[in-house]
Amino acid sequence: MIAALSLGLAVGIILGLVGAGGSIIAVPALVYGVGMSTGEAIPTSLLVVGAASVAALLPRLSAGINWPVVGLVGAAGIPAAWGGAAVGELLNPDLLMLIFAAIMVVAGIRMLGSVAEATGSCSTGPGRSFRSCAPKALAVGVLVGFLTGLLGVGGGFLLTPALTLFLGLGLKQAVGSSLAIIAINSAAGFSAHAVGFSIDWPLTLAFALPAILGSLVAGRLARLVQDRHIRVAFAILIFTVAAWVAASTAVALLVAP
Repeated sequence: MIAALSLGLAVGIILGLVGAGGSIIAVPALVYGVGMSTGEAIPTSLLVVGAASVAALLPRLSAGINWPVVGLVGAAGIPAAWGGAAVGELLNPDLLMLIFAAIMVVAGIRMLGSVAEATGSCSTGPGRSFRSCAPKALAVGVLVGFLTGLLGVGGGFLLTPALTLFLGLGLKQAVGSSLAIIAINSAAGFSAHAVGFSIDWPLTLAFALPAILGSLVAGRLARLVQDRHIRVAFAILIFTVAAWVAASTAVALLVAP
């Protein structure tokens, strides 16, 4: 229970500061810190991260949300999340965790890079053209939604650069829109995993409530911290967790009969 409280708070703080990344820490935290199986951790992570994303979104509403893009990406992500969950049922849980570690490394590399602001076909203003925006938004939704269902990640570490570089949203608007899409994808992914899944409510609430509180507080403090410092600290954290997950899973695969 103590591990759930402290790790939930850490996940919420990360989500609130970065606008992404909570779920990529939540699944390993639930598996290795709280002691859940991978099958239990993925839907629990989706439930917690979805709620924390809504909480983290509230302080950012004033920065603007691109709701048409949220709708397009979210709508494409719902069936893709169901497909990802179906594929995940066919894979070995240890293999899923190795895939997770690889995704974490990609996320860390992405966080060390810079995300430039742009103005493109999906941005607000006179230059917006949804005829060219819609196919790009739907493609982003399918990719992120599939990863959400497969691995229990909200996809924020992919969404923010995709929304800025491919869809032309400004960085502040991309972060807020990303949180809204994470909430939608998490709900879709959870619904796909919920059949036959019994929630451990005491443990889930012990993880979720600090995560929601942490995301609310961190979302308000994010404007006081330099973006580069947040990115570097987050990258170091997930490189460390990825190494731990890969090593633990490799040992489990080697000793398995």
